[in-house]
Amino acid sequence: MKVIELQNVTKTFHRSGGQRLLRHYLEEVLGKTDPQLFFALKDVSFSVADGESVAVIGANGAGKSTLLSLVTGLAPPSSGTVTVNGRAAALLDLGSGFHPDLTGRENILLNASLLGFSRRQAHDLYDSIVEFSELDDFIKEPLRTYSSGMMLRLAFSVAVNLDPQILIIDEVLAVGDQKFQAKCTEKIFEIRNQGRTILCVSHFSPTLRELCDRALWLDHGQLVMDGPIAEVGAAYEGRLSRSA
Repeated sequence: MKVIELQNVTKTFHRSGGQRLLRHYLEEVLGKTDPQLFFALKDVSFSVADGESVAVIGANGAGKSTLLSLVTGLAPPSSGTVTVNGRAAALLDLGSGFHPDLTGRENILLNASLLGFSRRQAHDLYDSIVEFSELDDFIKEPLRTYSSGMMLRLAFSVAVNLDPQILIIDEVLAVGDQKFQAKCTEKIFEIRNQGRTILCVSHFSPTLRELCDRALWLDHGQLVMDGPIAEVGAAYEGRLSRSA
């Protein structure tokens, strides 16, 4: 079964060096000026089957994070279709979706409700989230008092303990102190071994090669290669070495 599917997806943004005023939009609609568009993604199509672990690799500005923002529903495509079947937990910008004035406890329960959990289910999962985060002494404090490391712990703990069918990760495998990083990596592998789907953006590394079976290589918004991670990684690293 396909849990993620993109068909001919394009995402554009307006190029603008400053603030865009209403008259700028009106001029474009009336045809008085040509919109200057940046193509973050251009005619991208692929699907991810249930239980697959897929890496998205490419240079900075290749469109990787834009792709994940479309999959998670944070942004709509300019054209094409994005279909996601299943509950997705996303680790994009760590701490996104949290409210700084709410306590850690309140943010946990809020995130659980946004993912469709009942109040009772959220309370049943609460202890495991707090235990994993190791933030029991601070869980009733407002989030604005947390350090970036504490935010990382809470964000990761919420995402991986809310029973995600699809785990979406953007550049977090190398974040945090060494001990907690190892704990996070172990948890991600545990989720993969349970047969869950993983879509991951990260720098090509031995950990990523071990975690994922397949890779998508993006370059300037276009899908260059889709295949086994060893083959795609070798082609990508070969391109990097030739351009160095």
